[in-house]
Amino acid sequence: MMAHSTRRANAILVVGMVLAAAMAAVAAAQVSCGDAVSALIPCGSFLVGAVAGAPSESCCRGAQALRGMAGTVGARRALCRCLEQSGPSFGVLPDRARQLPARCNLGISIPVSPHTDCDKIQ
Repeated sequence: MMAHSTRRANAILVVGMVLAAAMAAVAAAQVSCGDAVSALIPCGSFLVGAVAGAPSESCCRGAQALRGMAGTVGARRALCRCLEQSGPSFGVLPDRARQLPARCNLGISIPVSPHTDCDKIQ
């Protein structure tokens, strides 16, 4: 039981570190990596594959809030760059990141891979 709690805490910390490390890359956008950190911390376990199944309700609420913050093309592109640059080095699984919009009913499809051209995000 303690190992599960430790893994979950580590996963949440990893996602926070992923997004915080890229804060400077998003300075000109309406949504910062700091905003993303706050919104996606509940998604940590899901994004790194530490839990099976669907993301938690709190994760989906955070993802919905982040979607609301990324209301312009510039903000979405900046967020894309933030996540693209840092996510892989901290263990965020691209497949899990791709699943998040559908599993949380965000009504958007964002390509997530190391080869995503963030300049093409609309």
